[in-house]
Amino acid sequence: MVRNIAILVLAGFAFSGTALAQDCSLVIEGNDQIQFVQKEMRTSASCGEVTVTLKHIGQLAANIMGHNWVLTATADFQAVAQDGQGAGPPNFLPEGDSRVIAATAVIGGGEEVSITFDISGLAPGGDYTYFCSFPGHFVLMNGKFIIE
Repeated sequence: MVRNIAILVLAGFAFSGTALAQDCSLVIEGNDQIQFVQKEMRTSASCGEVTVTLKHIGQLAANIMGHNWVLTATADFQAVAQDGQGAGPPNFLPEGDSRVIAATAVIGGGEEVSITFDISGLAPGGDYTYFCSFPGHFVLMNGKFIIE
């Protein structure tokens, strides 16, 4: 009986380690209705780096309905998004903006892009927002990035 419990406990540790490792690679989808499918993304503070993969599940081209994934502190979200509108193509972000924690390129329907970035300097439980910086999209395409 004790041996069976010990095996179950060890198996639980093995599975929980796998789950934490998977938390370091996240996938988010954007569509032609100006939406991210996910409104929240979670990762573990134990991840030194996180890889976010954006999949554009729509059909429209990048110049018509392009999407990217941009991460900022929530306090910077609106200002960065608005500054990006004036920056123009290709990625609608001011070049070298220190408020941008991570960002992908703009992609069109059927495409995907990934970005790997260091989260060790970000605070667990901190207030972070991800959004699409394509003109006008940030109003609808945004969500919370949570580090646990």
